[in-house]
Amino acid sequence: MAASDPETAQRQIDEIDALSSIYGDDWCVVDEDERIFCIKISDSLEQPKWTVCLQVILPSEYPASAPPIYQLNAPWLRGQDYIELTNSLEEIYVKNLGESILYLWVEKIREVLIEKSQSSDAAGPNIEKITEEIDEDNEDDYSLEYQPVQEDTIKTLNFVISESQEDEELPPINHGNPISDRRSTFQAHLAPIVSPKQVKMVLAKLYENKKIASATHNIYAYRIYCEDKQTYLQDCEDDGETAAGGRLLHLMQEESSKQLGKNKSVRKDKKRTEH
Repeated sequence: MAASDPETAQRQIDEIDALSSIYGDDWCVVDEDERIFCIKISDSLEQPKWTVCLQVILPSEYPASAPPIYQLNAPWLRGQDYIELTNSLEEIYVKNLGESILYLWVEKIREVLIEKSQSSDAAGPNIEKITEEIDEDNEDDYSLEYQPVQEDTIKTLNFVISESQEDEELPPINHGNPISDRRSTFQAHLAPIVSPKQVKMVLAKLYENKKIASATHNIYAYRIYCEDKQTYLQDCEDDGETAAGGRLLHLMQEESSKQLGKNKSVRKDKKRTEH
């Protein structure tokens, strides 16, 4: 992945070298060409109880004008815990626009983990598989008829829309056809969103479907263009399927780049015609 200019490329190299030196074996290069990296973060070096893997993809514009694409991997990191942590990372990015922020992100995550280890959850997370494989015998019944889920399922998902989101309108959701491959079933869902609140609303609506709520992996990605900052607000989740959410977001970025290139060509052609 080529950086947008030599200075940005050098800043990426310097940051990667520094992080590798600081975190040693906890820093992992997933794909050097695509600038995909992963770091294991825990509350303690000796006896870790809470651990998160932060995976990042560095766009060519980072850190000058774009944030890293990231995902947080931990079996216990769901619901409100996930929302609060991602909000903290986004705040760090906004406060440090144009700066290298990966070290700040890592230490913020570590701070959160230390706080958790010192709380009533000091025994550590109870890592249980909270989702199940779709029963292959019931694949023919896979439909998009929304049915209310039981109360205990709602508690397990821990996905609640706050009162402040009630003002937002739920966007239309388009559903793809289910595809079965090697004993697994996949289905895509698409919605036009203009705010992170709408992302949460769409996910909450999808989770009303028992088939979706009990799926082994619910990955998603979104991109929202912020005109005031002239950049994208984006995030992804792989839900245990390593790099799946990040790669989905990468595809969305590529599509945006292609569309931007087409728009520039149209504008140039228009100028030539006017002259």
